[in-house]
Amino acid sequence: MSAHDTPDITRHLERLAADGIDVVRVTYPDLIGTDRARDVLLDHLPSACAHGLAFCRAVYHTSPQGDVIPIAGGLEAGLPDVCVRPDLSTLAPLPWEPGVAVCLGEVSDPATGGPAAESPRDLLRAVLARCAEHGLRPVVGPELEYFLLEPAPGTPSGWRRAPETAGAVYTAGLRADPDNHLLRTLRQLRDAGIGVVTGNHEFDGGQYEINLVHSEALDAADRAFRFKSAIKELARKEGRLATFMAKPFGDAGGSGFHLHLSCEDTDGRNAFDDPSGAHGLSAIARHALAGILAHTPALAALANPTVNSYKRFGPDTLAPWLIDWGLDNRSAMVRVPPERGSGARLELRLGDASANPYLLIAGTIAAALLGVLAAEEPPAPLEGYGYDTARSAVLPTSLPAALDALEADTALAELLGKDFTTSFLSYKRNEVERFRRHVTDWEFTEYAYHL
Repeated sequence: MSAHDTPDITRHLERLAADGIDVVRVTYPDLIGTDRARDVLLDHLPSACAHGLAFCRAVYHTSPQGDVIPIAGGLEAGLPDVCVRPDLSTLAPLPWEPGVAVCLGEVSDPATGGPAAESPRDLLRAVLARCAEHGLRPVVGPELEYFLLEPAPGTPSGWRRAPETAGAVYTAGLRADPDNHLLRTLRQLRDAGIGVVTGNHEFDGGQYEINLVHSEALDAADRAFRFKSAIKELARKEGRLATFMAKPFGDAGGSGFHLHLSCEDTDGRNAFDDPSGAHGLSAIARHALAGILAHTPALAALANPTVNSYKRFGPDTLAPWLIDWGLDNRSAMVRVPPERGSGARLELRLGDASANPYLLIAGTIAAALLGVLAAEEPPAPLEGYGYDTARSAVLPTSLPAALDALEADTALAELLGKDFTTSFLSYKRNEVERFRRHVTDWEFTEYAYHL
């Protein structure tokens, strides 16, 4: 459906007005997956659709603290615009914002008329187009964890887990969630059309997991993006903070972003299922698995994209530490769940919750496609409990190592696009350099008194 078609816009305006909507929030993801947006009064929506909304392109190059990182096309080009047009086919209500609906924005480069080079949503589209050339339609089911925090004046961070209940993994109800945060949130997300399925309290106090329905990869990424934004908004509405930071506390585990991946063929059948194949998996599934394993060092840069990400890994963390796979084995980096038939799939457990959904999904699918094209078989599956470095290679142990791996993986970088890869590497290496110069609380506590 075209945003520029006048009858179509008129129909949307009439429906929105009938629903009491007078503002449409047009949103899109930046490089780190944070939502950038503008609220448009309903009377001005036709103009926004026809002419677009101007945003400074450097928003893609802006750090979480608001610094503009010097990346090609930004500062050195005089801070030019990108054009964002509302995609009215993605309109959805915001139940917690009366009178407001939200839609995704299509980002283009006014100089070329094509997609902006840094647009994560368009990057995923390009990867999916390559899959379609080979008769494959990826289907993704995202699982995300996050911590809910409440103000704690006088503490170093100013926040504490809400609640700090221990030992309540895989529970629901008031025992682990005394004010029904999870129940309230699930209902709000359902009413927002985000496609949530289930939720539970996770391993650590104040940690929750919510699963989303499996769907075509772009739709899954759109919903995961909206999910993260919605969780943060709902927490702020209550005076709290929800964080998808990989590991916000030294005495707690990290938060993951697991992806369940399958593919449909041109007839709509699950292309990963084959009762006669090894482990009940088709050759395409095994090749995709081999591709993910082969490109994991580079994929880590997208799946674990912050300096903090690498503090989530290690032996006995139930976060992957080695490049391996297993049959229904949660200590492996790639788990193959026991379902077959229409449920045959791979579960990538590599990603942490800070990952940009579009980039994580695009990178995973790109690696899987490279595996399909190479037609290689994976090694033998992990048996028993993992974390044995004698059996499998270790993941990159730092963000700089992962960035170097992405740069060196020319096949994956080419499939993701040279312009995107160059911008992403520049942006993230600036983050590494800023952290390298920063004096941490740990350093002061460790050294200041005695040295």
